[in-house]
Amino acid sequence: MAKYTIYLVRHGQTYFNKYNKMQGWSDTPLTPEGIEVAKTAANSLKNKQFAGAYSSDARRAIDTLKIILDENVSDLSPIKEPAFREQFYGYFEGNNSPEAWYMTGMPHGEKTFGDIINKYGMDKTKDFMKEADPFHDAENAEEYWHRLNKGFDELDKIAKDGDTILLVSHGTTIRSLADKYGDGSFEIKTGPANSSLTVLERDGQTNVVTSYNQVLK
Repeated sequence: MAKYTIYLVRHGQTYFNKYNKMQGWSDTPLTPEGIEVAKTAANSLKNKQFAGAYSSDARRAIDTLKIILDENVSDLSPIKEPAFREQFYGYFEGNNSPEAWYMTGMPHGEKTFGDIINKYGMDKTKDFMKEADPFHDAENAEEYWHRLNKGFDELDKIAKDGDTILLVSHGTTIRSLADKYGDGSFEIKTGPANSSLTVLERDGQTNVVTSYNQVLK
């Protein structure tokens, strides 16, 4: 299998980001500020040659990818890959984030998302949210990684040795990848900034995150 690089870019700021609401499979448009920061990322990456350009199927990711590709030398058509959606928060979609994480963490003695991460790790935030969801629709860690791995399988089908693939995805997804494949090198209590860059090296079935939350200028 190929050894290649994935440039993971978080989408630009959305209205739910601005209002600090849970935004997984739900979607809101990019704010004017979100469009501008995506344009900044586009300018930073304009001369980078990509072998493929992917986003999740969320409008915020699709729009961010379009802004980047409009400036890029690669002349690529964007591809939507639903497997790279954000974590699904089930009942908590659209809720105020601090309240949702309080309800999720309190049965385990923690009040905030950061507190849960510090004590239990990123995967447990997913498991605890599914438990707290009265409908149990939210994704747990097993369901989440099963879906995401399908996305990597799709990238493997087109990637060749030495390729770099652009992928616009989401904050918790990028943070989860940095946590799982970063070998403890990154402070994942802080989420990636909108339109920031995280780099993942994939060699066969092995992933290694080599940089996290690089702000593009």
